[in-house]
Amino acid sequence: MTTFKRTLLTMLMAGAAPGALMAQIVEPTAPPEPPAFAAQGAPIFVPRDAIQGFRKLDSYNEPDFVKAFVEAGKLPPVEERLPAEPLVMETANMPDGAGVYGDVMRHVIGGRPEGWNYAAGNSQGWGGIDIGTMECLTRVGPLFQVEPEDLAPLPNLAKGWEWSEDGKSLTVHLVEGAKWSDGDPFDAADVMFYWDHIVQDPEVTPLNGANPGTFGEGTTLTRVDDFTVRFDFTTERPEQILYAMGYGTFCPGPEHMLRPAHPEFSDNSYEEFRNAFPPDFLNFPVMGAWVPVEYRPDDIVVMRRNPYYWKVDSDGNQLPYLDEMHYRLSTWADRDIQAVAGTGDFSNLEQPANFVESLRRAAEEDAPAALEFGPRIIGYGLYPNLSGNGWGEPDERAQTIRELNRNEHFRKGIAQALDRQRLGESLVKGPFTTPYAGGLLPDTTYFDRESTVFYPYSLESAKAHFAEAGLEDTDGNGILNLPKDMGGSDVVMTLMANTDYGTDRTVAEGVVAMLQDAGINVSLNLLAGNDFDATRDAGRYDWRIQRTGTELVTGVQNTANLAPTGPNTSQLHMANAEGEMDLLPFEEELAQIVRDFMSSNDAEEKTELMKRYQTVATENLYGVGLTAYPGALVVNKRFANVPQGTPIFMFNWAEDNVMRERLFVPEDKQQNHELHPETLPGAPGEDGPVTAG
Repeated sequence: MTTFKRTLLTMLMAGAAPGALMAQIVEPTAPPEPPAFAAQGAPIFVPRDAIQGFRKLDSYNEPDFVKAFVEAGKLPPVEERLPAEPLVMETANMPDGAGVYGDVMRHVIGGRPEGWNYAAGNSQGWGGIDIGTMECLTRVGPLFQVEPEDLAPLPNLAKGWEWSEDGKSLTVHLVEGAKWSDGDPFDAADVMFYWDHIVQDPEVTPLNGANPGTFGEGTTLTRVDDFTVRFDFTTERPEQILYAMGYGTFCPGPEHMLRPAHPEFSDNSYEEFRNAFPPDFLNFPVMGAWVPVEYRPDDIVVMRRNPYYWKVDSDGNQLPYLDEMHYRLSTWADRDIQAVAGTGDFSNLEQPANFVESLRRAAEEDAPAALEFGPRIIGYGLYPNLSGNGWGEPDERAQTIRELNRNEHFRKGIAQALDRQRLGESLVKGPFTTPYAGGLLPDTTYFDRESTVFYPYSLESAKAHFAEAGLEDTDGNGILNLPKDMGGSDVVMTLMANTDYGTDRTVAEGVVAMLQDAGINVSLNLLAGNDFDATRDAGRYDWRIQRTGTELVTGVQNTANLAPTGPNTSQLHMANAEGEMDLLPFEEELAQIVRDFMSSNDAEEKTELMKRYQTVATENLYGVGLTAYPGALVVNKRFANVPQGTPIFMFNWAEDNVMRERLFVPEDKQQNHELHPETLPGAPGEDGPVTAG
């Protein structure tokens, strides 16, 4: 007997007419308009080439203390450490012009470094450590200020590129003469090692999860010469690849360090390779502006300027301006508190519980930090595991929940059991939050309200949908029971949430309470960040609360992750151990929409495809949206060159958006916070920095 027939029979036996149940269902609408919020800032738009370019300058400058290393014979002259044509950041685009050297930026983070092998999946602690050490083929963070008609990734380690006539090849030219922080040349060997032995190796999961599907199924990469590589595609001109070449999916590690530790070239296991460079392995070679030189567990990570950094300002000053970075290992909530109080210098204010007090403090005349809110691009969703054929090896209970997850009425019941307005208000009162339908976030480029399907809160409607899914409280204990042919027991599902952020716990606890009211018994599984990621990636969950990813903010980054376009692209539905997928019809449609979007070069067509994506994703509840709100950038007022309207997260996190290598502190505002003054990074693995003497 089908679920629908069982439901009808139950209704008729209870004396209820089928139409009575259907009459209780509240139809979807467009999402409510977000409330007006005057504290949001707006960027100043410029062409891409106004930000940076590659060229040779007449002369170059560096800090006086670095010159002492050159004079002592411990470092080549700056001209020899830079590429023939370094990346030049235009001072005309800097809000306060060319900077001066010196001082420190004091970060506070809630993460804990696992090690420096980000290529093999080691977290460096987040909070900007990764962005300070990793450089990628292209750069996307500053794009928030690029004119829409000129929107495309900025060159970075990839100096330039050109498409073949048929559009199926992309030749990429790497910056020539750039060096890792230990002086080893950066070249195609680093890029090819990353591609061949990281991305293409199924036993390796890079920090941001890059896999072959990230770059398009069937895509290959070939070395042409020392500074040229070529992508070959199965589709015509997939310009999406330029975003996939950015943070954090194409940020090569140092081949000269990684190759000897890789299992293919050593006796190491993959776990040993992943952990080959722990946090106390100092001076690990980077292409970024700062190098890790000190690590104290549960206390601090200190990074010093990279003497081989390959970027300069247009006056010839080698970047960065700041000599040192601190990352105090505390909590994410403490990061906000310290930044607002002035004991920290930088925060992406993401925790809504801190919004009101932070605004109040920033408005005071003696406030040490400036605070500016950006667009509503922080969203939380409730995500079901839609794989029914074995991903994560579910037991009988978990398999039953997955079968329910694949039932559209069950998902609709979950959505309408949740009062999104109340969930938002549980985080913060005021005009900050807005109910989120799912799919693309409001205040983003491709979001279209009329294409968005929103299931409003209605407990009666939720219960009607659950009844359509065959669920009924047969034993009178207030919890819905499974149909008899599915065991007849109470519906019990696990909900996984991340304990690293207070917001995640608050949202999760609200969801648990609301679903309990609707007759769904929820067991909350709270996990620390790394454990949460590992459990999610292994598919061992029923539902999970999670903050939305980059793909739902920009649409043009990690775009393959918007749908199960390949066996390992969607964290909602991955293939089983045999590589098989059991996609629902709407998932197949979503995957095709995303593939068409990635292969299109027509702006109008891409816009229409994203409208269709939004409709299909929200109508079928490919994830249940919960709440969305803005973040605020908090920067100590002594720092100069902070771009107006910098979002805390859009194409990348604010640590990249503000271009920290351009930030500086005027001499009259500099403070003596350096822990390792007048030192530079030493040889890889050595204990700390070194002096010129």
